[in-house]
Amino acid sequence: MISEHVDVLVIGAGPSGAVAASILHKQGVKIKVIEREHFPRFVIGESLIPRCMDHFDEAGFVEAVEAKGFERKYGARFLRGDEVCWFDFSQKFSAGWDWTWQLPRAEFDKTLTDVLLERGVDIAFGTTVENVVFHGTDSVTAVRDENGGQREIHARFLIDCSGYGRVLPRLLDLDEPSKFPPMAATFVHVEDARRPSGEEGTLITFDVLEQKVWFWVIPFSNGQSSLGLVCPKEHLEAIQQANPTETFRHIINQSDYYRRRFEGIDFLFEPKQIVAYTKASKKLYGDGFAITGNSAEFLDPVFSSGVCFATESGSKAAKLAIRQLQGHVVDWQQEYEEHMLWGVSVFRSYIRDWYSGDLQKFFFHKEVNEEVRRKVCSVLAGYVWDKDNPFVTKHDRAVRAVTHLLP
Repeated sequence: MISEHVDVLVIGAGPSGAVAASILHKQGVKIKVIEREHFPRFVIGESLIPRCMDHFDEAGFVEAVEAKGFERKYGARFLRGDEVCWFDFSQKFSAGWDWTWQLPRAEFDKTLTDVLLERGVDIAFGTTVENVVFHGTDSVTAVRDENGGQREIHARFLIDCSGYGRVLPRLLDLDEPSKFPPMAATFVHVEDARRPSGEEGTLITFDVLEQKVWFWVIPFSNGQSSLGLVCPKEHLEAIQQANPTETFRHIINQSDYYRRRFEGIDFLFEPKQIVAYTKASKKLYGDGFAITGNSAEFLDPVFSSGVCFATESGSKAAKLAIRQLQGHVVDWQQEYEEHMLWGVSVFRSYIRDWYSGDLQKFFFHKEVNEEVRRKVCSVLAGYVWDKDNPFVTKHDRAVRAVTHLLP
């Protein structure tokens, strides 16, 4: 069997893997990236948040992505009936980027890998992991390409960036149930033929239909838009029509704000559905490996945190792996797992408070203190590691404490 030897093997070429690979490559680390799919390929997660920009900047991707002309995202709009709430990222409490992108992930992810290929990074598309065996911190990964060719990749460190594929959690029995009740999502792309001109036609919007049911609209710069619904699993089951297309037309009809804009519009593909999508892992690292992004944990799409956790973990894992390869002692528990789980716990609190109704009350209340809004805005922008922000350090009770004081 053919064998290869590298310093670091990266599984997955999405944003987490791309950021990790770029950082490793820039430091002269011998790497290989393996990816099951061929790019471009469809994937959900089209709304980014500003913290991601720090990682894209560090990895050297911003210029190439900006050249694609993707829609800039300066904040987020929330609707509930006639009520409107707008968070402007330039008004956030924490230092950092004030904007990001909303974009079709197929083109975006391919842009990142095109940059890597131009830099000489070895990426094997159409390649599936069949097994991984660890010998101390070294690993041997058995892979198969789409023509049936097999090879072994020997690596001094392995970073799992496989996202929903969850390669190491599956192979090492690390999957564990999420703490959230099962939710469901259904989504589609459309040619947004009746898109209004000006700012209104560019705004990413979350339309609250019921306390635990919300509809998203994400306009892209190519004239298309992503539409989706997130709700409890039972709600989606209760509104099912004859087929996914009819179900989604029923959903559009529930939005007073968007009904006319999208009524009768053609879908670019049959609406997709994901049920019980939240995932967790028993641990995020081990001897010779780290697990990143959705491979580690996925919470909920309401605050667009998925790509942020992917790039944060990809960047952090790559830099720690470099230090370890250089012979330094790395405290993976403190420097990686505890760091990542802190961010997860902050967003988990805000997601909990969103579905309980507390955060929605805060969003739509007319008398909320502007300084408090700035601090919450920092969380929504992804700066959940800024411990100068009391709405980060006291995330488990801050929103509820403020909300309960509102009339």
